[in-house]
Amino acid sequence: MSAAEVGFRVRRKVQGTVERAGLGLALQTPPAAGTSGNAWVAVLPSHFDKSLYTRAADRVLDGVFDVFALHNLDLGFPPRWNVDPKTRIQAPQGFGKSIDYRDVGRVGDVKYLWEINRHLELVTLAQAWHLTGAEPYAHGCRTLLDSWFAQCPYPQGVNWCVSLEHAVRLVNWAFAWFLLGGERSTLFTGAQGREFRQRWLSSIYQHCHFIARHWSRHSSANNHLLGEATGLFIAATVWPLWPESKRWSARARWELTRGALEQTFPDGVNREQAIWYHHAVADMMLLAGLFARRNGIDLGGDYWRRLEAMLSFIASIMDVGGHVPAIGDADEGVLVRLAPESADGRRRQPGPRDAGAVFRSLLATGGLLFGRPELALKAGRFDDKSRWLLGDEPAESFELLTGSAGEELKLPVQRAFPEGGYFILGEAFETDREIRIVADAGPLGYLSIAAHGHADALAFTLSAGGKPLLVDTGTFGYGAGTRWRRHFKGTSAHNTVVVDGLDQSDYGGSFLWLNHAQAQAQAVDLTGEVQQLVAVHNGYRRLPDPVMHRRTWQYHAATLTIIDELVCSGRHDIEIFWHFAPECSVSLQAAAIVVAERDGVRAELACPDGLAATVVKGQEQPPRGWFSSEFDVKVPTSTAVFAGAIHGNTTFRSRFRISVA
Repeated sequence: MSAAEVGFRVRRKVQGTVERAGLGLALQTPPAAGTSGNAWVAVLPSHFDKSLYTRAADRVLDGVFDVFALHNLDLGFPPRWNVDPKTRIQAPQGFGKSIDYRDVGRVGDVKYLWEINRHLELVTLAQAWHLTGAEPYAHGCRTLLDSWFAQCPYPQGVNWCVSLEHAVRLVNWAFAWFLLGGERSTLFTGAQGREFRQRWLSSIYQHCHFIARHWSRHSSANNHLLGEATGLFIAATVWPLWPESKRWSARARWELTRGALEQTFPDGVNREQAIWYHHAVADMMLLAGLFARRNGIDLGGDYWRRLEAMLSFIASIMDVGGHVPAIGDADEGVLVRLAPESADGRRRQPGPRDAGAVFRSLLATGGLLFGRPELALKAGRFDDKSRWLLGDEPAESFELLTGSAGEELKLPVQRAFPEGGYFILGEAFETDREIRIVADAGPLGYLSIAAHGHADALAFTLSAGGKPLLVDTGTFGYGAGTRWRRHFKGTSAHNTVVVDGLDQSDYGGSFLWLNHAQAQAQAVDLTGEVQQLVAVHNGYRRLPDPVMHRRTWQYHAATLTIIDELVCSGRHDIEIFWHFAPECSVSLQAAAIVVAERDGVRAELACPDGLAATVVKGQEQPPRGWFSSEFDVKVPTSTAVFAGAIHGNTTFRSRFRISVA
């Protein structure tokens, strides 16, 4: 930590001690004056398959929840809010800020516990009420909230620890508020209804007060800070009812607009170098922007242009099959769940999860917001989440927008993102013969700890005909144990070169990198007959005998040549890793050619002279041959390893020949 951060952490400790003594807390809620603001859309939409929403809501009322890798959990309704659904450990009570929520033995897996406390299911119940007017759904909303107020009193327990969780809960409460009818909700009628409204508003006030006093700063000021700003901004906009509301709104707006620009490069790449968090930040900006627009608040042209650039990046790295590389950390967290089935990337029944759905949804919404037919085309359809956000009428506009697209859109939206460090090679983009290579020559991650970045400099993914062949292996889990967390973040889990069995950057912890590897592109030509990218990183310069790794990608006529130059003086062990999608059938032929096939596409990879090729799958120690399809899930996959030793400067050429049936 910097000296400034050390001082900040010390002050936070003192603040916690003072608050524990009862000072500076929101123990008394001022009377609420006035009425709530406007919803995110002028007219709440209703043209949905109601049965999807009633089935999802009925599951909630039956006490059946899906929490990350755990499906069809019987948690009861309402659930026990302080019990971890994964370990069934009851978290301790006491002053929330003094609880060590990382203590698995006392708290359980807090990520699972916090997930149900985000109240995504409250929105599901409110949607069912909005679409059907059936009383059990509205009653379920009141039961859910009242049980939470009773079991999680301010400021006690593990649900009063972290501002981001308060912010996400506020966003879900804001959506539910309007879906239930807003100020005119039947839940607020009569004496009991007025008392319930007051309980809800008191908790909203306490949530806002908590966030305003506990912003994430310094090395923690990543997507958490932007999420906190989003939650407080939306809450202060929807409920401008207290003397502090104007101040909260102004501060949250400042944090939001500043953070949106600081946390994302001008070319649209989020600085965390983690594609799921890129989505998360874009979603925060989108939802906050919609509430701002409906309530006459100007977030500025730069804010909207940065969001548009973020969506262009998503469209550019997405293959024709709608798949997005799983670069960096991913936890499947969503700000609000507006679609009950696969449209929001979650699944209700066993089977493959459509991880690209959340990204396509953003493109559908963004295509209409920004008048960008190429974004809408990449989305493919106007999904339920987009309808909830924009209303019923834009569905027709979406069809007109995509129908106006011409042949000039049969190109990726953009090929080079030099600030973020991503480059796209290939051909026949947006056709069934597409070959798309997404190469990474960008930073490790954001801020001093690069919390969500992976040691993946000069790695790349390869998709043919919309079918992933070479993949980023994903995340697996945050609390999965040091060995697995370290593996999936490490260099050997990516399609790049490992020197002496070490990661490119020093692993310091689950969310901490030391001695960051620096990568940069040295030459880029994506328009010539032979497309070429040359990039270098310095991660292995820290070795006693420093090694510089330079990689060149050359693409021409369905052939990709990878040239790895290793500049050094002494002897080093070298491994080049190639991770294939689980759907691929992979074989090693004649000890020198690796063949991968799936769904009518094929790649032949020639092992360079001087290295020996092996194919591993599901190896436990050391971990090799694994792919994480979703949070806390890993499956065996085929990984080819080219291994050997070098003595001084050495160059290896690996050649892919790609065919699409």
